[in-house]
Amino acid sequence: MDAKQRAARRLRAALDEQRAALGEPAWTGPADPAALGRACTAAVVTALRAGTTPRPEALRAATRYLLDLLASVAPGRAVEVRVPPYAAVQAIGGPRHTRGTPANVVEMDPVVWVRLATGLMSWADAVSAGQVQASGVRADLTAHLPVLKVRGESGAGT
Repeated sequence: MDAKQRAARRLRAALDEQRAALGEPAWTGPADPAALGRACTAAVVTALRAGTTPRPEALRAATRYLLDLLASVAPGRAVEVRVPPYAAVQAIGGPRHTRGTPANVVEMDPVVWVRLATGLMSWADAVSAGQVQASGVRADLTAHLPVLKVRGESGAGT
């Protein structure tokens, strides 16, 4: 089994664990990483909308998937978006940093990131509530959010 297959297996396990926690059956949809990432994100959003804590591995998978989407829709290296402990990406066009701490940094916890990236929370609300730490002139993600709109269910494939 190669690295891609192992990663897909971990993603599928995280998705199925989150769906089980929601009382839903295991995923029967496509097994490609993009479909699994969308479905895992949808399951995490369903948990958040229900007021429950997402399963850690599902939250990790959704966080990484949504950060990858941000990097693809807003390519560049001017802003570093950090979502500890799961991941960080460089995105948004402009002057890039090459050494040391970037000039433009955005940091938040994974639940806040999922809420922002899926449109459950606005950038302005998150910043005013102190849930996002942003520094630098390009550290405003308003124009790039949400990166994924999630409907009311936790994904197809049931």
